[in-house]
Amino acid sequence: MKKALLVILGVLVVVVVAGALAFGGVYNKLVTKEEVVNSAWAQVENVYQRRLDLVPNLVETVKGYAAHEQETLQNVTNARSKAAQITASPATINDPALLAKFQEAQTALTSSLSRLLVVVEKYPDLKASENFLALQTQLEGTENRITVERMRFNEAAMNFNAFRRQFPNAIVAKVAGFQNKAYFQANQDAKTAPQVKF
Repeated sequence: MKKALLVILGVLVVVVVAGALAFGGVYNKLVTKEEVVNSAWAQVENVYQRRLDLVPNLVETVKGYAAHEQETLQNVTNARSKAAQITASPATINDPALLAKFQEAQTALTSSLSRLLVVVEKYPDLKASENFLALQTQLEGTENRITVERMRFNEAAMNFNAFRRQFPNAIVAKVAGFQNKAYFQANQDAKTAPQVKF
């Protein structure tokens, strides 16, 4: 009887240890994948911040040549201000509504910058300005980086979400409190209207 009880106890210990190791393995993979998502998000924030930093210089340069385009310049300044007010945090990538709000503010800034660059076409002296050309080149590069970093973020989020939803990973994720990550979505304007090129 004691021998059977020891065998049962030994089997239970092995099952508990194996379960704990499996749980720990899945948990560690979730942590690693979440860190990849957080790193990708940090890069998205970085390139958006770079764009926010370029806008005041661009507005000041245009203002010197096109002072009577006050409404357009004010729209860019307001859009930048609104984009800067929305603080992105790790919670943003766990909440599709927060990410959509962040993306909406960034889209408004992109749109106002596009309108500003259309206005610039009327001013040949401005278009020839070395300062403006340098800023325009930096802005174009930043917009390209934004696209790339958003794509990388979506790929990392997809990888995390797919792993999180698999069985038995879903159980570990639920117990440990891991949430799905939100994705950047294509803008409605981008789906229906041609984009103004920087």
